[in-house]
Amino acid sequence: MMLEKLQTNAIRLLKRLIATPSFSKEEQVTAQLIEFFLKDCGVKTYTKKNNVWAYNKHFDSAKPTILLNSHHDTVKPNSGYTRDPFAADEENGKLYGLGSNDAGGCLVSLIATFLYFYPQENLTYNFCLAATAEEEISGNDGLELIIPELGSLDFAIVGEPTQMHLAIAERGLMVLDCVAHGKAGHAAREEGENAIYKALKDIEWFRSYQFPRVSEVFGPLKMSVTIIHAGSQHNVVPAQCDFTVDVRVTDAYRNEEVLEIIRQHVDCEVNPRSIRLKPSSIVKDHPLVKAGIALGRKTYGSPTTSDQALLNIPSLKIGPGDSARSHSADEFIYVDEIKEGIEIYIKLLECIV
Repeated sequence: MMLEKLQTNAIRLLKRLIATPSFSKEEQVTAQLIEFFLKDCGVKTYTKKNNVWAYNKHFDSAKPTILLNSHHDTVKPNSGYTRDPFAADEENGKLYGLGSNDAGGCLVSLIATFLYFYPQENLTYNFCLAATAEEEISGNDGLELIIPELGSLDFAIVGEPTQMHLAIAERGLMVLDCVAHGKAGHAAREEGENAIYKALKDIEWFRSYQFPRVSEVFGPLKMSVTIIHAGSQHNVVPAQCDFTVDVRVTDAYRNEEVLEIIRQHVDCEVNPRSIRLKPSSIVKDHPLVKAGIALGRKTYGSPTTSDQALLNIPSLKIGPGDSARSHSADEFIYVDEIKEGIEIYIKLLECIV
């Protein structure tokens, strides 16, 4: 399929997606739009809940597979919008609308890239395209739900707005609910064990501890105590102090390792809300990264979390648009960013397939 036609069809699809509300957990209609679009292009599709995926025409199970993934859910429009978030207006080279930048532009660019390679024979790699749901809420019924269905995957391109630069690593996230236990007593008689004082010792550890391994991309792992609550009245020594810790895990550690180290050093009870949002990375000498650098793209570590966190394979986050526009009022993407994104995706992959 000619590049210009792919670009034109991608922009048309994006306008239809923008015009269709697709808040997280409410993506049924955009899933159908994507499914019908692919079927109209002669592609066999698979669906589960609000996720759609497909494989290249000459799929060969003996070959490794590249996952091309982005999401079609959006956040809800914030109160600062001055335009209709679903109008999909195009003005002065900008395409406005909710989800245009995060991550509609990336998704349609990856779909166009998939269609470019779809009919080709004798590829070195297979392609698996996955348009997924619930990314914005890190939900269980998005990419995580269908990973077991996709088959063996060797590495992934995750479409998020990076100005087509190479996010070669992404921080993981753990939120820890911590509980320091004491013993209630009357404050005037110095009775009991003050849970606040016990918590302070552990909080100081969270503030000052330095993990030995330091990420080449991100530097040291970061922990921040962000919420604390204790006590019910002024003359009662509190028996319990609850506090919350935000832990941004680098590619130097696995979430499970970090949790074990924390539990070894603090006295409080430590309960992770989840350990599923893992740090991600791909080595700088990976052929895809080297191809991107050769095309003049820069490498960096991404501070934001995406569906990369759910993958257990090397992954590269790259896509048209600018992360700074994500979730902003009057969100937009430049039409030329989409066209360039498709071209760069194709050039990147042609270097290895």
